[in-house]
Amino acid sequence: MMIAAMTPLLANGVNPLGENLLVLLTLAMGAALAFGNIMALVRPREDLEEGELERPPLGRTLLQIAIGLIAAIWALASLIF
Repeated sequence: MMIAAMTPLLANGVNPLGENLLVLLTLAMGAALAFGNIMALVRPREDLEEGELERPPLGRTLLQIAIGLIAAIWALASLIF
């Protein structure tokens, strides 16, 4: 039923979810990945359970920060230019 209601919008070339949906999702995921890993390095958990690490592994965390920043910067550049 919802597809039938959206058919005129899609036929006219109007995307109901927005023209930059993929770029905005990439920006959100990249920024969240970078921010979450930065916060894990800056403020590690205080209430550790048995078998948990005190700090996240540095190499993996830095790699995830780099991937997140690249995705976020790429998405911002796509929105601006």
